[in-house]
This record gives sequence, structure tokens and C-alpha cells, in this order.
Amino acid sequence: MTSTFRYRLSSPFGGLAADVTAEYCAPDVSEEFRLQVYRNVWLTLPEGINWRDAAWLSFGLAAHSSELAAMHPSGLIVKVTSLTFPLAHFRSEVAALAMDGWAREEFNLPDRGLSAVSHGSEGSYRFHWGEHSDPFSDDSFN
Repeated sequence: MTSTFRYRLSSPFGGLAADVTAEYCAPDVSEEFRLQVYRNVWLTLPEGINWRDAAWLSFGLAAHSSELAAMHPSGLIVKVTSLTFPLAHFRSEVAALAMDGWAREEFNLPDRGLSAVSHGSEGSYRFHWGEHSDPFSDDSFN
């Protein structure tokens, strides 16, 4: 069943927003392109997605990959069918927060500390990645 998670963060200078719509299923033998996020956990993406958004969606799912692999020992494919956002309220990192929210809601998973906060005095945002200080280092999910 397809479900949508709506990430929202209000701030004095606008906020951040993104909606991710996805579903999940067991792996099949199709030739559909998919990214391996962790051992037996894969992600498929909507056609034409920006590479930065794809990377951050992958990271948002990877934050829960060991739990998902344990819950689905025969494998799991998460199919993202849509990532939508207002351009004025989006940075690619928000894709990770939306995917994290979707996974936590869909599979009843614990919070892994992925978040954003507005830094009003600077007019910017600070992102926190839980135990992953450098989200794209090779050591993040070993």
C-alpha cells in the first residue's frame, strides 16, 4: 500500500518541506533499476529524480537499514513513487528527513536522531544526522 509522509519544519524565515510517497514489497526478479542501500534492502526512485535528492533519500532509508533487514530477512524493496516540495522551502537534505519519517511511520521504527533546526540569527538550518557525523563516509553503515 502506498503512503505519503509530509515533512515540515517552520522557521522565522519560511521553513522546510517535502512529501515522499512510497510503498514496499518483497524483492522480485524484475529488471527494474534499484539501489542497494544495505545487504537485502533496496530503493527504487522516481524517474528523473535529481542525484542529490536520490542520495539523501538513500541516506534516510539507510539510517534504518539494519532493522529493516532484520524485519525482512528475505529482502525488502522500498519504491519511492514521488518526492515533491515547494522550491522555496527545500534543500536536498530534506529528502533524508522525509524518507526517515516515512520509514519510521511505515515500520514503527525508533527515532535515529535525524533532524533539522532553524538557526534564526544566521537565517539558515542545521542538520543533525544522529550517530552519523559524516553521512556519506564509507564507514557510516558498516
